[in-house]
Amino acid sequence: MKADMNEPQTNPRKAAVLLLIRVLQKHQLLEEILNPVLKGLSPRDRALARALASTTIRHLGVIDALIDKMLERPLPDKAFEIRHILRIGIAQILYLKIPSHAAVHDTVELVPLTSKHRGLVNALLRRTDRQGAKLLGQLNIPRRNTPDWLWSSWEGHYGTEVASQIAEAHLNEASLDFSIKSNPEKWQKELEAEALPTGSLRRKSGGDISELPGFIEGEWWVQDVSAALPALLFGDMAGKTILDACAAPGGKTAQLANAGANVIALDRSKARMVRLEENLARLHLTANLQIGDAEKYESDTPLDGILLDAPCSSTGTLRRHPDVAYLKSQQDVDKLVGLQARLLDAASRQLKPGGTLVYSVCSLQPEEGEQQIEALLSRDPSLKRQSVSASEVGGASEFIDDAGDLRCLPFHMGGMDGFFASRLVKLSDVGA
Repeated sequence: MKADMNEPQTNPRKAAVLLLIRVLQKHQLLEEILNPVLKGLSPRDRALARALASTTIRHLGVIDALIDKMLERPLPDKAFEIRHILRIGIAQILYLKIPSHAAVHDTVELVPLTSKHRGLVNALLRRTDRQGAKLLGQLNIPRRNTPDWLWSSWEGHYGTEVASQIAEAHLNEASLDFSIKSNPEKWQKELEAEALPTGSLRRKSGGDISELPGFIEGEWWVQDVSAALPALLFGDMAGKTILDACAAPGGKTAQLANAGANVIALDRSKARMVRLEENLARLHLTANLQIGDAEKYESDTPLDGILLDAPCSSTGTLRRHPDVAYLKSQQDVDKLVGLQARLLDAASRQLKPGGTLVYSVCSLQPEEGEQQIEALLSRDPSLKRQSVSASEVGGASEFIDDAGDLRCLPFHMGGMDGFFASRLVKLSDVGA
């Protein structure tokens, strides 16, 4: 197989290999390359190619451990396509439950007849079919599927047991959570969904979202249950002016507007703001949309609240975006911490006395969450933490850490994004 990045694909397995090349070697986000790589495929084959790539990445550590265990000698670096072919073949057999004869035959067909590796691929995939389950039993699966930089961070902050629970939760594909404009009982029935204690609805993922009841009418939007929590921390928002400082694609803007707030939705990306505008139009909600840098923004009106859902490493979203684990690094986290700190300082300057600042990140890294807030409070005496109570988040006391902040973990509530949020109040008297 010779990879052609631009040629339209007609083979879903070949397309999956190209996706792996782009993600793991060219360091491109999977969601951003799906359309260009899969544009030549039928809807059914697109779904297969996407499942092959995402499942392989989700279980990459274990798959690579199996390959290395079965090989008599390591593959040379230049045989990267052969490793990718082996990866998707093993994913089919062990995780996607594709009949082994089809998985082996169709995957081996990706290897040119003239390649000396064709027999090797055939042999290893057949061995996987015979012995894969036994070999899996010899591995620490959560640890193997977690890159060292993430495991070290999680184990150091949460402890080995919780780190293992986090890593195990990431092996499960995310469900589909909804935020509802009104009448949740009706939409629970229409969507055949489960009602969560926090007010979100949940159903199994899959299918075309736009074909679900209520989509065209704008009765709901897709939003992970953890991402819906920060906006709840403002309490009664009716008539209050709230800045959503990094607003796109608009899930939290929609929450604030639906609750009656006068929302200023700010984002620096014109393209992302177009998407936000489209989302609000479908939902029949309004906000004051502004394009600009939150570090430099100055409001013309006093702000009762600021929601700062800051750019972050997104390590809490690995159930939906397993590629993040391999595209981000500790160096990325360190850079983001500086940006987050500057955004927090800018938000504090904009907030009126008595106003509320809610800071959130979809990250499991303590530097972006707990440590970020401790550093802010140590340098900014005008802010004071206001602890979150369980009653504000559906009685889920497991979400609340010892400091009174929100710390959602991927194994909470049957599966959710890892999330951190802290609520801070601007003091009228700095000496208070």
